[in-house]
Amino acid sequence: MKQPPGFRSPKNPDFVCYLTKAIYGLKQAPRAWYSALKQALLEFSFITTKSHSSLFVFHDGSILAYCIVYVDDLILTGNNSTFVASIIDQLGQKFSIKDLGSLHFFLGVEVIPTKDGLFLTQHKYIQDILAKTSMDGAKDVTTPLSTLVSLQLANGSPSIDSTEYHSDWSIAILVLNST
Repeated sequence: MKQPPGFRSPKNPDFVCYLTKAIYGLKQAPRAWYSALKQALLEFSFITTKSHSSLFVFHDGSILAYCIVYVDDLILTGNNSTFVASIIDQLGQKFSIKDLGSLHFFLGVEVIPTKDGLFLTQHKYIQDILAKTSMDGAKDVTTPLSTLVSLQLANGSPSIDSTEYHSDWSIAILVLNST
């Protein structure tokens, strides 16, 4: 570690800063926030899963709850609404939180409650990609165009740079393959 520009000490040129408290905006702040959140969830008897460090599970008798952490967003759900509400209240005492109510959208995934559970769809996300690429009015076809064909504009001039086209379609293909 080096002294930051403008903070060099002529008396102690080899001294560096020692951070005793995470400050919002510094690289250490997200780690400190996650550590505090993890500690709080562990105190509430949640356990971390072996498969992913951002998924916490609570299971006690018939009560089952899940907490998923993504950056600074949480999804807290469970089979007992009273328990979920109490966890939200307890988290609110330790952190500045805003309860957004029922989950509707998260990371491009639309969540629709049904009588059998939850229906997850990326329909809106795909529609947004199609609109961005001006493909929202396109018709589907069973036989796609060969990838070896060099596209040209209607007036015969060479096609425009296809880099943006390929990146948008790469996103669309990734979404379609992962749903």
